[in-house]
Amino acid sequence: MSTLGPGLSVSIVVYRSAPAVLVATLSSLAAAVKELNQSDPQRGGVSLCVIDNDHAHEAQSVLERPDLEKVLAQFDPVRLLEGHGNIGYGRGHNLALENLTSAYHLVLNPDVVLAPDSLARALRFLDEHREFGLLAPRILDPAGHQQFLCRRYPSLLDLLVRGFFPAPWRAHFAKRLAHYEMRDLIGPSQVVRDPPIVSGCFMLFRTDVLRRLGGFDPGYFLYFEDYDLSLRAARLAGLVYVPSVVIEHGAGGAARKGVRHIALFLRSAIRFFSTHGWKLV
Repeated sequence: MSTLGPGLSVSIVVYRSAPAVLVATLSSLAAAVKELNQSDPQRGGVSLCVIDNDHAHEAQSVLERPDLEKVLAQFDPVRLLEGHGNIGYGRGHNLALENLTSAYHLVLNPDVVLAPDSLARALRFLDEHREFGLLAPRILDPAGHQQFLCRRYPSLLDLLVRGFFPAPWRAHFAKRLAHYEMRDLIGPSQVVRDPPIVSGCFMLFRTDVLRRLGGFDPGYFLYFEDYDLSLRAARLAGLVYVPSVVIEHGAGGAARKGVRHIALFLRSAIRFFSTHGWKLV
């Protein structure tokens, strides 16, 4: 297995990703890498690992499409891991962690569009603030509105209201959800130290911190793996929200994805609370 490094490494797990969305993600990543290299040519390069959870041995990989092959050709080195089937989000990213020699590692969703200066700003911040081991960006939805994906420790009621209640019902819990989503602190200008939980769509780690954590807990197939990893990371280093680092992220939601996703959500929630402590209300 090849070694990735030495400046920044990036891993993306792909599962039933729309090709156009994935092309947009990879294209924005390539543009951000180009600006990073121009602003800091001594950084040491950027490597990419794409983990295809949708590609079983008998199936054709989505990455074999000509449009995706063209954009992947912009990265060097690039590593594709495929043929293992759907092993889950966290375990997929963990495959990329072996033999890493990079200073920083970015866990990235396949539906994220990075601002061109996002990587340069993020790495510059971490270079200047050695106390932080995990950086979270300002996250916008496709319409340009702030997404509040830094969180305080949730109660079970918070998760049920936010994930499953219809909008008219959620309105009755607006103050509660605003506290959970840190709307009093998260915004376009203020750096926030040590948010308890940050989103797994963009987690920029010092690689040594991520290695000491052992990556994601493989017991989470989907959902809450980023909650768990955030809380564990906070025991080793500071977490930080940096609003000058901007990305765009497609909206999720377990209740809108069918019964199987609801079951996965509930199973992961039980594992999370059993590990870190139950908080009902």
